[in-house]
Amino acid sequence: MMSSSILIVDDEKNTRDGLRNALEGEFDVYVAADAEGAMQMMETMPPDVLLTDLRLGGEDGMSLVGRALRLPKPPVCIMMTAYGSVDTAVEAMKKGAYDFVTKPVNIDRLEILIKRALRDRATQKENKELRERATRQFTIEGMIGRSPAMAGVFETIRQVAPSRATVMLQGESGTGKELAAHAIHHLSPRAAEKFLAVHCAALTSDLLASELFGHEKGSFTGAFERRIGRFEQAKGGTLFLDEIGEIDAVTQVKILRVLGERTFERVGGSQTLQADVRLLAATNRDLGKMVSEGKFREDLYFRLHVVPLTIPPLRDRKVDIPLLADAFLKESAAENGKPCRELAPEAMNAFLDYDWPGNVRELRTAVEHGVVMSNSPKITLRDLPASLRTPKASGILPAPVGLNLHETETALILRALEDCRGNRTEAARKLGISRRTLHRRLTELNISKRQESST
Repeated sequence: MMSSSILIVDDEKNTRDGLRNALEGEFDVYVAADAEGAMQMMETMPPDVLLTDLRLGGEDGMSLVGRALRLPKPPVCIMMTAYGSVDTAVEAMKKGAYDFVTKPVNIDRLEILIKRALRDRATQKENKELRERATRQFTIEGMIGRSPAMAGVFETIRQVAPSRATVMLQGESGTGKELAAHAIHHLSPRAAEKFLAVHCAALTSDLLASELFGHEKGSFTGAFERRIGRFEQAKGGTLFLDEIGEIDAVTQVKILRVLGERTFERVGGSQTLQADVRLLAATNRDLGKMVSEGKFREDLYFRLHVVPLTIPPLRDRKVDIPLLADAFLKESAAENGKPCRELAPEAMNAFLDYDWPGNVRELRTAVEHGVVMSNSPKITLRDLPASLRTPKASGILPAPVGLNLHETETALILRALEDCRGNRTEAARKLGISRRTLHRRLTELNISKRQESST
């Protein structure tokens, strides 16, 4: 405890000196007379605890707490005030203060409060490290997931990446098909070369042909100069064609030639060019059905389906939500300069109860919405989009805890067993995992038969 540091901020010298004399036997104590001086000290030598008065003459303690919590290493913040009231305490907590004391300060109580705050901070740090370790364990090139479905996706990516095989990425919108394409490229021998993406549905037939194969000057109205297409630009690298089910019949023939002969011509040109690219494609449409309806070439379909890879929807891998939400929370909090560090239990329940028609993309947006709307370290239910605040009878399991991964998974499993009256097969189905996986997780999480039966 002697190594823990405290910065006391008060514009009254007698108060500063009195608190320093009382606390310096237990802690390393520093003092500042105003908010600006305090910020300069915290930026150069971050303290473990910030003990600040509410009234500082210039910038007040509330504002100082807000600035302190946005630092790369934020301190535990405790507010002091002679104007103690419930409203002041609530406002201080909204700003992210750990707690609040009234003047004159009871030193014994203050020491107990500081030690408790430091213990809680150490626990939060340990939980954060556990979450980060878990996130690193269950990621591949930016993709996150610990569910059996995503484990299969990761294994396929690792297996197919070193080859030249064409991969057809399938799945609903927002599941992460382009992210999977990036992962394949980054794990391939072509990783040092370009990765280019073309969203086929966003272009007309003529523009798509020009985008992919390039064109010669004067080949059509508006072609004032030669254009180099994506197949040339991606030489030695990877070309990702998103929404390939939207391309027209003529372009399908040209892509089929590239896959078969590795050659093509620019629009309006006669020179045959070599195509040294790895082709990856994606669609959220049923290409097999389109083939049977005559809307997509069967020969191209089979060329593209050398290795089909389906990214599962988020509703089928609920166990991944805590990992994903935690990663998006860190990212969005840093980008927006907000102190948000965790989701409140009711917010996590809402995430687990929602069907996510927009999949991972929608989850990322929901987390960012919560970060923007929150003014405290914890995102609550009221900070989330309205669609998540509406109760749903989806049958998805709620979790009574926040983003502690061990506790969340334990709670989900116990709730599933309770809902299924101890039937492990049914509980596994509800969780979206196999019965064998459930049995293994019960053992790894040290969930006893007594716990199962007592839920």
